[in-house]
Amino acid sequence: MKLILSLSAALVMGIAMPVSAQPAKLVEGKPATAATKAANAAVLKDLPFNDKADFEDAHRGFIAAPATLTIKDAKGNVVWDLESYKKYISEDKAAPDSINPSLYRNAQLNMIYGLFKVTDRIFQIRGYDLSNITFIQGDTGWIVFDPLISAETARAALDFANEKLGKRPVVAVVYSHSHVDHYGGVRGLANDEDFKSGKVRVYAPEHFTEHAVSENVIAGNVMSRRAIYMYGALLQRNEFGGVNGGLGQTTSTGTGTLVIPDVEVKKTGEEHVIDGVKMVFQMTPGTEAPAEMNTFFPQFKAMWMAENSTNTMHNLLTLRGAQVRDALKWSAYLNETISLYGTDTVVKFQSHHWPQWGTEKITEYFKKQRDLYKYVHDQSVNLMNKGYTGEEISEMVKLPPELDQFWPNRGYYGTVRHNSRAVYQRYMGWYNGNPSNLNNLPPEAAAKKYVEYMGGEAAVMKRAKVDFDKGEYRWTAEALKHVVFANPQSKAGKELLADSLEQLGYQAESGPWRGVYLMGAYELRNGVPAAGGINTATPDTIKAMPPEMLFDYLAVRLNGPKAAGKKIFLNIELPDLKKQYGLAVENAVLNYGKPLAKVDAKLTLTKATLDSIQLKEITLEQAIAKGDLKIEGKREAFSEFMGLLDTFPFWFNIVTP
Repeated sequence: MKLILSLSAALVMGIAMPVSAQPAKLVEGKPATAATKAANAAVLKDLPFNDKADFEDAHRGFIAAPATLTIKDAKGNVVWDLESYKKYISEDKAAPDSINPSLYRNAQLNMIYGLFKVTDRIFQIRGYDLSNITFIQGDTGWIVFDPLISAETARAALDFANEKLGKRPVVAVVYSHSHVDHYGGVRGLANDEDFKSGKVRVYAPEHFTEHAVSENVIAGNVMSRRAIYMYGALLQRNEFGGVNGGLGQTTSTGTGTLVIPDVEVKKTGEEHVIDGVKMVFQMTPGTEAPAEMNTFFPQFKAMWMAENSTNTMHNLLTLRGAQVRDALKWSAYLNETISLYGTDTVVKFQSHHWPQWGTEKITEYFKKQRDLYKYVHDQSVNLMNKGYTGEEISEMVKLPPELDQFWPNRGYYGTVRHNSRAVYQRYMGWYNGNPSNLNNLPPEAAAKKYVEYMGGEAAVMKRAKVDFDKGEYRWTAEALKHVVFANPQSKAGKELLADSLEQLGYQAESGPWRGVYLMGAYELRNGVPAAGGINTATPDTIKAMPPEMLFDYLAVRLNGPKAAGKKIFLNIELPDLKKQYGLAVENAVLNYGKPLAKVDAKLTLTKATLDSIQLKEITLEQAIAKGDLKIEGKREAFSEFMGLLDTFPFWFNIVTP
């Protein structure tokens, strides 16, 4: 997963930062219908709810927990609040009618929070963020694995560990992979000087920095907007709103940070002894993240699985949008884990959820997680080769009972339905082979024709109300989206579509699916929000971006039609990096490379000045006035270039045209 909540970098990201707030009064969620109650009751019958092994594992090793858990930043803003969930999620209460019982069970387990002993010298704090933070007792201090999303939550976790286990300095940090919930809180563990001096050393898989910085930059705006849906960021905390994110309750909203690794691990079997603790690494690039690694601790017979295996089915394609992951490679690396470490592992733990103990139990778990991804891959490709499309395959692939009834394979985060489509997309792309879909009409134009063909809006609404009363919410959502796109002013159409999406959300087993459905209903009822400043680039991330990555993003921001016919040639010198670049706007595209022989203007500035401009710490005019930015030649050429760059609106419409 990847979501950074911070106010920063509007220039580089090209995002128009929103300033207004949510509606003064939100429309409340409606009760579950009879059809939804029946669907959720069926879940109770279909799954082995009498199996309490997960609850035993989640409680095992418990040491202590604060009575309340609300974490604030230096200004007093709440960045993490587990208390808001306690009002309606409890281990001793049954699921409300408006929550899928299986998703509720996952939320109950994720609400078991505090400090836990995993095994000798290994401790975890769970429930302080979407992910877990792990503390390993080295000979002289703490070795920390995956320091959460925010510096504030990581600091709170460290303080609690020190209070209960004895104060120890942090001597090393290990990032398991390149998603922000596994590195974002790092600066909450030590001060800048400790990192700069090497007093605290940071370890990560090869290519970590490249992927941590690049993911969500090129398409960061649209991914962040869609992440609002995926994580149900604006939903109320009650039985009709946000329940669980699948991997944990939700994401913290504090200060995201990044410290560049001192050591990059390059190959499987590579060993490092960190503060007296031996670690053997297994590289798993291209699985859950493009840069990821598992870690085996021989002296503890403990296997750290990063996010390659958790207690849920994961995403092959995250709903916020990303490059499709490789299910076949994922299953192969899990098979390698079994082969290399299976017989020596007595405890398995990871960056989300709770551990497991016992070699036989863990091996069975690894096999079923391996076969989960292998089955979805193989059967999707099987059906693809028989001519079925992604939509058809998603209806046809059903897990066999031995995989389906296994709690860690349930779809709290990823689902069989959208993962099977992801497999199709990875191999076949967006086109399903039907000529009618090769150049079909866009949603708004198609919607008007659909509604016209169906006899007009009133006729569609009449039929949709009948189908809604039958509980056919998937169909009413399909039909009513055309009403809303054909007539955005249709209050009745938006209301019934919202009701349909809401019931689908109540029935969803996946936390992200629930978030997507209920956020759609939220916007149909309350309008498109304009609250906060959600972005995918923190100051540390901006500073870690190489110039080439910035130029790639500027090329994306270039407005092609406006740039048509323009020719602008610039050279940029970064003396502190001892690098020079040539930028050329020609044929309505931006290219960069070696310095150009003939240019309209030359810019000279340091990378630090470039970062300050991107972070809005200084304006272009101030940089020029201070002498930090020198422009030789036609200054108007640079101004014209800047005028060709688009600023992306964050709160664009999704469920309305």
